Amino acid sequence: MADQLEASVTLPSDPVSVAAARRYVAEVLGDWGLPADADTADTVRLIVSELATNSVQHTFGQSPTFTVDVRLEREEWLRIGVTDSHPRWPRRLPAAVQQDNGRGMVIIRWLAAEAGGRLSVSPTEDGGKTVWIALPWPAGAPARAARGC
Repeated sequence: MADQLEASVTLPSDPVSVAAARRYVAEVLGDWGLPADADTADTVRLIVSELATNSVQHTFGQSPTFTVDVRLEREEWLRIGVTDSHPRWPRRLPAAVQQDNGRGMVIIRWLAAEAGGRLSVSPTEDGGKTVWIALPWPAGAPARAARGC
């Protein structure tokens, strides 16, 4: 296997794209050998849903697309990044704030930590940002290169 497998998709910043992003990542992980019923696969699907939803909802129409990058590094780390062109970085809401939404980053951080991973945010050259999640690749998952990725 190569030291790194990569896949990427760019989608319109539209609510229907959240499900498309989730399906895309699930297919890539399946192609790379991660069973759809693995705990890591469930965690990744939820993280991708939350990140894509955040990108669609919180860019206020200022990012016409978002990109989902998936990388598997040396069968050790799975990295998922969601990039948009809006300059505002995600923020944690204070615990006292009462809202029906706005807890996506709390969920994402918790899921990443629970799986032994971490979250980071990096700027892009065009003034946007990428929110990255790094998760350990499950032991025994037979990573394999997929055709067309």
